[in-house]
Amino acid sequence: MYRHKKQTGGSGQFGEVHLRIMPLAEGDFEFENKIFGGAISSSYMSSIEKGIRNVMKLGVIAGYPAAGFRVEVFDGKEHPVDSKPIAFEIAGREAFKLAFKDAAPVLREPIMNVRITVPEANMGDILGDLNTRRARVQGMETERGESVISAQVPLAEMLRYTSQLRSMTGGRGLFTMELDHYENVPHNITEQIIAERQKELAKEKEE
Repeated sequence: MYRHKKQTGGSGQFGEVHLRIMPLAEGDFEFENKIFGGAISSSYMSSIEKGIRNVMKLGVIAGYPAAGFRVEVFDGKEHPVDSKPIAFEIAGREAFKLAFKDAAPVLREPIMNVRITVPEANMGDILGDLNTRRARVQGMETERGESVISAQVPLAEMLRYTSQLRSMTGGRGLFTMELDHYENVPHNITEQIIAERQKELAKEKEE
C-alpha cells in the first residue's frame, strides 16, 4: 500500500493504491483491476499501470528490468478534488516498489546452449576453462578427428570467449551458441552485482 498526498497551497494531489504481486509461470507482465465497489475510479487504472511499467523498465534490483509477474490492484482511496492521474501514477509506482521488494525478487540470466569444436589435444584445457564459467557439460564426441563439446553456459560467462578460445587453441577452435532458457542467478553472484551497481550509482551522484 502507498498513499501519495501533496498539498502546496493550490490544487493538491491524492492517490492511495493497494496492490499485490504474484509470479507468472509464463509471460512477462499482467495487470488486473480487482477493485469492487469503486474505491478507485476505473479511469485511474491506466495511470497506475503506467507508474508500474515505468519502474519495470528501470528495475528494482540493480537497475535490471523486471518481468514475470501479475499485479492486482485490490483497494485504494481517492479524493473528490485532489485525485488526478499523476497522483495515481506516483502511488502505483511506489506501491509496486514496496510490494516488489517484499516479494523476494531474484535476478535471472540467460543460459545458452554452446557447441565448441576444438582439436583433440585441446580438450582438457577447454573442459578446465568451462568449469570456471559455471558450465554444465552435456556431452562430448569426436567428428573428423576433432573434439566437439556440448554445454550449457550462462551468457555472462561467454563474454569475450571468441578471443579466449582462439588463444587456447592457437586459432583452431570455434563455437556456436543459442539461447535455451533463463535461470536464477546464484545468490553470491547476485550480491556482487548489486554491490557493483550501488558503487556505480554512488559514483554517478558524485559526478
